[in-house]
Amino acid sequence: MNHVYAPGCALMIYKPESAANLLGFLNSELGSTPQHLTCCRHSPKLASDTTVINTCAGCDRRFRELYEGISTISLWEILAESKTFPFPNYNGMEMSIHDACPTRTEERVHDAVRKLLEKMNIKLTEPEKTRANATCCGDSFYGAVSVEQVKEQMRKRSEEMPSDNVVVYCVSCIKAMHIGGKQPRYLVDLLFGESTAVGNYEPEEWHNELQQFIDKH
Repeated sequence: MNHVYAPGCALMIYKPESAANLLGFLNSELGSTPQHLTCCRHSPKLASDTTVINTCAGCDRRFRELYEGISTISLWEILAESKTFPFPNYNGMEMSIHDACPTRTEERVHDAVRKLLEKMNIKLTEPEKTRANATCCGDSFYGAVSVEQVKEQMRKRSEEMPSDNVVVYCVSCIKAMHIGGKQPRYLVDLLFGESTAVGNYEPEEWHNELQQFIDKH
């Protein structure tokens, strides 16, 4: 497989050291794996037979849909089949899950994420609207409606979660669940046994931070 690993802008802002650890895992699991830091909103300038391994749901969709000859696979799918990754044990801890909007049509991603939670001994309590029917966390509305309306959607989606701890696999969803009063548990953090830091969560400030990184990459 001609492949590269794209950690995504949000993870590189959030915890670049986690991106480095994931790259190390891919190098040991798949062999030499170049890191691709060009944002998915810019031309990747990759060979047309390249598979982009991603952690960001938006990257998965954009690389796959916008650039001819580029295919994608989520890191979650690779990890779900790994026989070597040292999965931590959460001893049946109950969590809910919020599926990221860009994965709405991607059952492969939904299945892989849940397989990872099973491997980590996490008891999953699904919200009523989940997988392909998941409600947006609110962040995708940023720029289209007022910030207060964005936050209201975040609170509304959070209220749909049966558990206080909510698994997310998108960094922006961390912010949304926090604003909604839940405890976000980012999948990368769960895999490394780390707590999830909320960081800069005000929608305008977070999107400005993202845009600055996108412009540089």
